[in-house]
Amino acid sequence: MFSRRIIRSDMLKCVLCHDAPCSKACEMINPAEMLRSIWFDNEKTAAGRFPEKSPCVSCPAPCEDMCVRPHEVPIRRLMEKLHDDVKPNLEIPAPEDFDRLRTNICGIPLENPFLLSSSVVASNYEMCDRAFAAGWAGAAFKTICSFEIHEASPRFSAISGDNGSIIGFKNIEQLSDHTVVENMDVIRRLKEKYPTKFILASIMGKNDAEWEELARLCEENGADAIELNFSCPNMADGGLGSDIGQVPELVERFTRAARRGTKIPILAKLTPNVDSMSPAAEAAMRGGADGIAAINTIKSIIGINPHTYVSSPAVRGMSAVGGYSGNAVKPIALRFIAELGKNPNLSGMHISAMGGIETWKDALEYIMLGAGSVQVTTAVMQYGYRIIDDLKTGLNNYLAEKLFHDIEEVRGLALDSVSETTDVLERDTVVFPKFHRERCIGCGRCVISCADGGHQAIRMDEKRRPRIDGKKCAGCHLCVLVCPQRALVSGWKRITRIH
Repeated sequence: MFSRRIIRSDMLKCVLCHDAPCSKACEMINPAEMLRSIWFDNEKTAAGRFPEKSPCVSCPAPCEDMCVRPHEVPIRRLMEKLHDDVKPNLEIPAPEDFDRLRTNICGIPLENPFLLSSSVVASNYEMCDRAFAAGWAGAAFKTICSFEIHEASPRFSAISGDNGSIIGFKNIEQLSDHTVVENMDVIRRLKEKYPTKFILASIMGKNDAEWEELARLCEENGADAIELNFSCPNMADGGLGSDIGQVPELVERFTRAARRGTKIPILAKLTPNVDSMSPAAEAAMRGGADGIAAINTIKSIIGINPHTYVSSPAVRGMSAVGGYSGNAVKPIALRFIAELGKNPNLSGMHISAMGGIETWKDALEYIMLGAGSVQVTTAVMQYGYRIIDDLKTGLNNYLAEKLFHDIEEVRGLALDSVSETTDVLERDTVVFPKFHRERCIGCGRCVISCADGGHQAIRMDEKRRPRIDGKKCAGCHLCVLVCPQRALVSGWKRITRIH
């Protein structure tokens, strides 16, 4: 596969509009759809939609005139790059069907591996109805409980990137504020309209009897499987949510209680607020669970206001520890999924993974570490249900290019490369960075980072061209990471020690 020729930084001013004016201005292609595909690592699908002859060559670019940020987004140039740079290098035509994406959860068919996770994005009939119509394979419905829920306002905050997109997201949201009866009606209606969509009913009880009763009701009203919420970090009362997930004995006890109430598959949703997830996962298995869902949000504090001294979100002068999600938590989530995927005691357990999934590549990483399905929340809250188009087409195109027949052939492929410790790593070679001189603009960021955070191995010559001193370079690749022009890549090797 060729490296990406267009990335998010090429279109940072684009805001991914609703009902985008740029597409209304163009009769030949759909610029908004293609820009969205670029944003979600799916430029190949976008390029494949282009006609053989580009309509952009002599076009006066009315799309840029109509943009909500007129002439700030280089739409025509991006379209030309798709046609001229990406399209000629496409390895295969776009697959005509999505059969490769078919998979299952505990033997129950899924049309693709993408589910909405239990949250505000799957909290009522109308929302799930629109999501299913858009192409999501199913949803973990927002956690059903008998508690009286009164949400705080505001209840969301975020850490944003340079263009305003969310990197890390904090919530103090709790469970469903609808009654059990109302939620059962929603599950029943959804299953009647969408019999092939997967309904994963998330539940939380206060005691054994409630766990058992809620599981029974969900099965009777059409749920395909039950998800036990042992992981919500935002509960007002102690002894619930993540308080359970941190105690394997409680996980086993309440899983066993839910199992008494139902015969359909049970997934235990576990908390990441632990050192190791395996003890709770194995306890859930002993209690009768068929799978694990992970991770839920990470306990966090963000955004201390320097004037009010209150963290965010502030509710009448107070805040609280809340759940952190978004793309920033993906490395932590991947670590837990790898732990579960490598645990031989969990063999046969379905893993439904979540944590910072925005693109098909994010989802693929989880699948390669052992997940059989993936769940999404924060990206949907930011970009909408429409992201399912690029999740599906991107993953489908990858599988076709690599000649994989289905998801199962990919599942777990990366597990053998992951070690819990660094003592297995080879340390006898240095991989030097390599310059793409035509991309370098002479900014010197590599020089600064190497001098102050590396090994003082890069200097600027008289023409503002960076030069590497091979005797000093340790191959750490800090320079590769900080270069704003992507002018540095992994290069050649030098043997440094011979045994």
